[in-house]
Amino acid sequence: MSIFPIVCVVAGVVGWLLGWHLGVDNAVYRSGAVALLHGEALYDLPFLSDEPSWARLPFTYPPTATLMFVPLALVPTQVAWGLLGAVSIMGMAWVIKLSVEALPNRPQWMDPARTTAVLGIVLLGIEPVWRTVFLGQINLVLMALVVVDVLLVGAKSTRFGGILIGVAAAIKLTPLIFVPHLIAIGRKADAVRAVVTFFVLQGLMFVLVPHDVFQFWGHAVRDPQRIGPIYWAGNQSVNGLLLRLTDNADWTLRVALPIGALLAIPCLVWVRRLHSQNRALPALLVTAFLGLLVSPVSWSHHWVWVVPLVVFLLSRLPDRAPTWREAAGVGSVVLVFASCVLLAMRNGKAVEFDWTPLEYVVGSAYLLVPLVAGAIVLIRQVRH
Repeated sequence: MSIFPIVCVVAGVVGWLLGWHLGVDNAVYRSGAVALLHGEALYDLPFLSDEPSWARLPFTYPPTATLMFVPLALVPTQVAWGLLGAVSIMGMAWVIKLSVEALPNRPQWMDPARTTAVLGIVLLGIEPVWRTVFLGQINLVLMALVVVDVLLVGAKSTRFGGILIGVAAAIKLTPLIFVPHLIAIGRKADAVRAVVTFFVLQGLMFVLVPHDVFQFWGHAVRDPQRIGPIYWAGNQSVNGLLLRLTDNADWTLRVALPIGALLAIPCLVWVRRLHSQNRALPALLVTAFLGLLVSPVSWSHHWVWVVPLVVFLLSRLPDRAPTWREAAGVGSVVLVFASCVLLAMRNGKAVEFDWTPLEYVVGSAYLLVPLVAGAIVLIRQVRH
């Protein structure tokens, strides 16, 4: 497993020497950090001046993210991609290890070190993971921050609980959903620390770049279309599905948010129950997948939370040879996320609006996983 971070760094250096186009999103992150260091406005123009010609995308993250991306500005773009890829893979390994250790009733064969080594290699083949690394995305790092906070720092009842969630939310707003998670599992002090950390970082950026802070919170944050057409098949959120079903209607978010609120009620109850049963990992997964469903935009590479989900599903297998039904449960989830089915769908130039009913089902594969899983659990509870 340790060889893959090294491969990323070496590939980044070689890519720099040969002029390869590596990591579109990483190039934007790095350009945001360069803009911060040079005093360039982040949101006034469609593109940042330091962005290479092959990575012309607007900067959509909060200004606080640029502070975290400053290390990327110290090296060439391709090398920065390699470094971020290495950190991402190591972060995924930590997520797997901590997820295994958080399962008190796991099978005997599920040794943390061995499972981390095997799954760390196997899960590089699922689309959310390899696409995150390929694009130079930050998803695996953010997930690692949340998992370390909830499963490691919080489990030790230290005074630092919640801080990493606050940092993750300052980089990208979606981890804020884990603040209510902390409250639901009784970690109210940690939830306060997460919120305080988030706002302290916002205040720091207001001192450094007040114009950018006003621009982000006043305009950019309210414009999800800034990141491109969010009706694309890759947006596997409830809002993305509604956009595709309604030919990009401008009212879909006003419908998606109440749906998300309705889903949140049983999910919070479920999280509390799981936590009371000492099942911290499945409780965390409920919140993570709720966040993916209710976010206005959940690109396919955001679904890296399938990594700890696979760990949890494997822990449900018995020590004996599993039945075909037991194996099918794990296999079907891995197949959905490894199949790259969303990349094979007709997409782009609004062809999503002409999908057949079957295409809508297949083109919603990721978001159907937590919905179907939730329905199965609900049916089982009603039967018992």
